[in-house]
Amino acid sequence: MAFSCRAVSSNLRTLQNPSSPQSSPYTPLTSRFFSVKHAFTSLRSSSIPQKFTKASMAEITAPRNKGNLKVFDTEEDLAVSLAKYTADLSNKISQERDSFTVVISGGSLVKSLRKLVEAPYIDSVDWSKWRVFWVDERVVPKDHPDSNYLLAYTEFLSKIPIPAGNVYSINDALSAEGAADDYETCIKHLVKTQIIVQSKATGFPKFDLMLMGIGPDGHIASLFPGHPLVQEKEKWVCSIKDSPKPPPERISFSLPVINASTNIALVVAGAGKATALRTTLSDESNTDDVLPVQLVAPEGELSWFLDKEAASKL
Repeated sequence: MAFSCRAVSSNLRTLQNPSSPQSSPYTPLTSRFFSVKHAFTSLRSSSIPQKFTKASMAEITAPRNKGNLKVFDTEEDLAVSLAKYTADLSNKISQERDSFTVVISGGSLVKSLRKLVEAPYIDSVDWSKWRVFWVDERVVPKDHPDSNYLLAYTEFLSKIPIPAGNVYSINDALSAEGAADDYETCIKHLVKTQIIVQSKATGFPKFDLMLMGIGPDGHIASLFPGHPLVQEKEKWVCSIKDSPKPPPERISFSLPVINASTNIALVVAGAGKATALRTTLSDESNTDDVLPVQLVAPEGELSWFLDKEAASKL
């Protein structure tokens, strides 16, 4: 099988993480595998203590069945709730299958995952079953400041005991088109070997959880308003060479792959996203100017995690 997206450990031997403390209890990702603690088996079945899950939050019924909305007073409260949501979902699916497939984006989404690396959540999750993917990536070296991988590694992956072989990054030595084809080939192999579930309805890969943010312009992944890539119906992974937001060369999951997901969590914080959010959740429709985020409609459940500033125009 001629693909290379799974060979993360060999690609990362020179990658440094200057922000990680020297006394970190986990093996760095530059080694073959993280050290997975088998003692987690006895911990993950216990529920998260209630004192860790309280947050100032209001639930809103979204118009036209657009998902479950939760609005938090602060981004800190949002991050706590997102950690509990992710840990609970991970534990549920890990009890049913040998893999929990998680797709993440870049930007502020990674910051919002920070509570997962703290107690009690880090000790309640069976990280050995996690398989991590990217909904989009910039075609730059892994140690480049624009790399979504580097951000996720620095802020999240380097702090959890996940096997390095379970982290599926793109091959950054290829062109954008080559990296997209390689990533799609890798994912098709994982579907064939039943690590990733396949949607019976559409045939696209059905990831367990897709965690995404949105842009101020309403873009998701690297699907931008008005760009032809939003209309892609066949490919699983697409390449883009003219991204309106730099860097120009990227790969991205297509909209059908995003919507095949069992669970999608859209995490939106900050006043800069308020206008796009209002447009997305409005009952008014404008078919001439649909934002990519408005097209998110998973086969499973859609959840929104919003802070008060992002929800200020609702």
